[in-house]
Amino acid sequence: MATLASKTAFITGASSGIGKAAAIALSRAGYRVIGTSRNAAADEVRDGIRMIACDVTDDASVAQAVALAHSELGRIDLLVNNAGYAVSGAAEESSVEQVRALFDTNFLGVVRVTNAVLPIMRAQGGGRILTTGSVMGLIPGPFGAYYAASKHAIEGYSESLDHEVRGFGIRVAVIEPWATKTAIEANSPQGDRPVAAYAQTLAKYRTAFDAAMATGDAPEAVAATILAAAQDRAPRLRYPSGKAAKQTSFARRFLPRALFDRTLRKQFNIA
Repeated sequence: MATLASKTAFITGASSGIGKAAAIALSRAGYRVIGTSRNAAADEVRDGIRMIACDVTDDASVAQAVALAHSELGRIDLLVNNAGYAVSGAAEESSVEQVRALFDTNFLGVVRVTNAVLPIMRAQGGGRILTTGSVMGLIPGPFGAYYAASKHAIEGYSESLDHEVRGFGIRVAVIEPWATKTAIEANSPQGDRPVAAYAQTLAKYRTAFDAAMATGDAPEAVAATILAAAQDRAPRLRYPSGKAAKQTSFARRFLPRALFDRTLRKQFNIA
């Protein structure tokens, strides 16, 4: 890896929330940072961060953005895959088309950007790839089946990829936040084919979910985890972010499954 004074970072989904906070935190730590959003204008700078356009669902857009970032930075030491969104509702309430669109961003978007950056990292002899996952990638809760499935896919993909690229000096890790105060829920769609049978239970769930979000971590707390993972000299595969995420990860590993499920259902108000 390059010295800290010359380290560079490329971050997708950096216009708001966790991505924006991570870009600012990395910049303050001495990284030269380029962030992306789908609608960034030419020569745009937000909060001191150079922004370029990138649609992670489009191969050509990804290739162009990575090439531009590489030409401006000279190297890419750190990739933070952060672009993504959620779909809320019962699994039965989403069409296959809606699920396909979610995976095209949340999972295949990660694959596209990572595949575009890996040749650069191999050529320069190292790098680090961090992807914003979720505690939902460990504990799939109710009414978020496809978001959870996309985050599970990131977990498996990242673990396999880490084995494959270590020999090139590249390490891969997943950041696992729990409830975080961002606009992801407000900006994400509901299931596109509502089923009345779920309405009462879904309303109870959303009340509990909103309460959890109200006491969730700030994006800056997750950004601090991203910075720690970027600089860790002995990188781990998974970085739970925040007290609740760490407690949940621990409980998932050590509590009996039946007890864990009862606790989860009670937490989400569907016991």
